[in-house]
Amino acid sequence: MKATESVLRDVTLRDGLQLTGKVLPVEHKVRVVRKLLALGVPALEIGSMARPDLVPPMANTMDLIAELTPEELRRCWVWVATPRHIEKAAAAGVRNFQYCFSASDSHNRANIGRGTEDSVAAMPDAVRLAEEAGGEIQLCLATSFTCPFEGPVDPERVLAIAADPRTDGAADIVIADTLGQAHPAQVTELISAVATRTPPRRIVFHGHDTWGMGVANTLAALAAGATMVDGSLGGLGGCPFAPGASGNTSTEDILFATRPAWFTPSTLAGLVELTEELLGDLGEPNRSRAAQGARSEAEAFEWVAHRASA
Repeated sequence: MKATESVLRDVTLRDGLQLTGKVLPVEHKVRVVRKLLALGVPALEIGSMARPDLVPPMANTMDLIAELTPEELRRCWVWVATPRHIEKAAAAGVRNFQYCFSASDSHNRANIGRGTEDSVAAMPDAVRLAEEAGGEIQLCLATSFTCPFEGPVDPERVLAIAADPRTDGAADIVIADTLGQAHPAQVTELISAVATRTPPRRIVFHGHDTWGMGVANTLAALAAGATMVDGSLGGLGGCPFAPGASGNTSTEDILFATRPAWFTPSTLAGLVELTEELLGDLGEPNRSRAAQGARSEAEAFEWVAHRASA
């Protein structure tokens, strides 16, 4: 598969922010959305319908949605976990819904407050509501590889959920390495099995870089059949309900590895500038190796930021 066939979705404003514990002002979130879209990032995940008392950084998601145009929202995704979440988000103008639950019961109960079977059972209503709103819904399976409470997750469990008739209607399926504990061979095996043994739909890979395998796993997923991958500016993020989870795979690192046609040295320079501003405001470290490279003093490499902006 050619790298230019893949779609990068930046998840900074949802999965990136949720572990920080800080609420970014709406006007700052709007600037991030518009800067990312202007730089050419094809898709964004901008927020969550999770309870604000449980995930405070998502408390102003509805306010952010209200500030965006319908055209902007067409490139944006919102995390949902119940049919009621879809109703509320659709009424606000959202058309892309990521219906997420965990392959492991223990994490689903910690994250959403119900067992996995209950989430599967509710999905037909979620699909119907998304369709009635004229939108699309993704089936997102967290803890597809390992669970912080149960350990390794049997791939057959993931495949059974993906093949369950009640999950039909999803335009995409997101396979999430929530803890960042998977390695490339595992990713290759599971993504390949999803591609060959479950209903045809776009496969999305959501990886974390906890054990340093974020970019390698992303490339393995693309080679095995995924065509959308998630990343976060500076590797920001993690799941507050998954002990041991840390930052997402860096958006900058994924783009530097995959080189889609729209990604240029000046695009990288713009992303690095945006990342530094955002992480500086949040007091978070920048984990992106590509961003560090872009700030080097190399003179003969076009991807160094001072050359790209000259």
